[in-house]
Amino acid sequence: MSPPLTGQPEKMTQPKILGLVAGGGQFPLLVAAGARKKGYSVVAVAFDKETSTAINEAADRVIWVKLGQLGKLIRFFQNENVSDVVFAGPINKPGAFDIRPDLRAIKLLLGLKSRNDNALLSAVAAELSAENLKVVSALKFVPDLFSPPGFISSRRPRKGEKDDILFGWPLIKEIGALDIGQCIAVKEKVVVAVEAIEGTDETILRAGNLAGKNFTVIKTFKPGQDSRIDLPALGLGTVETMIRAKASCLAYESGSSLFFDMDKAVQLADRHKIAVVGIDPGLPVDIQLEPNSASR
Repeated sequence: MSPPLTGQPEKMTQPKILGLVAGGGQFPLLVAAGARKKGYSVVAVAFDKETSTAINEAADRVIWVKLGQLGKLIRFFQNENVSDVVFAGPINKPGAFDIRPDLRAIKLLLGLKSRNDNALLSAVAAELSAENLKVVSALKFVPDLFSPPGFISSRRPRKGEKDDILFGWPLIKEIGALDIGQCIAVKEKVVVAVEAIEGTDETILRAGNLAGKNFTVIKTFKPGQDSRIDLPALGLGTVETMIRAKASCLAYESGSSLFFDMDKAVQLADRHKIAVVGIDPGLPVDIQLEPNSASR
């Protein structure tokens, strides 16, 4: 006679496998670590000359591809039974001209009216979604990188800096809506530099060459941008570049941008008397920069 059953058989749980499209910098490494803490296995697609080789240790499995090998990327994720995909880390924009598109990427590129950041990345995300690979925000795994609102430096913007933020904010939103860039530099209500393919740091350095010291850097989220795949980023390196360029104020869009090494960045900004302020996109800029935000 068979012994009585003492309980129900254990249900097999489906392993959680995250597909990581890993660009440059530390962001892919932080996302991989955060995903592992949440119980995910991480498989990554890394790019020659772009992704840090540290990804080989940060992820469980990695393939290295050239820019444009979209079909290889999709097949790898499908073979690894990936359900969710995240994009993390930038691709060097000038390097993006050295693309080696496969047939799938060629078809995608031919269908685009623009190959700027948001248009291209949104099209890639749509290709993944069509293959049942759900694209999710990387911030799900690194929520601490959300940029905070308010004055985070000891010094608050002076009147001239406040005026430049109020002047420049709607302009960078217009530029962003055209999918050109996320950053401008302003001095005395004059736009001295606009970000394009060169990136934020080079924009800041160019502004320093053109405007001299004491100018304001403004960085925002592009209207219509897909927040799952391309968020503006700033951090310690941004402040270091501002010091080199002799910039005096940084205004960014809070909650819609990434802030790396924030504590170190703010400490460095304080040592160099740089004002840093996060603008809440849900409130009018002029309300947040009223006279109570004068230099203290």
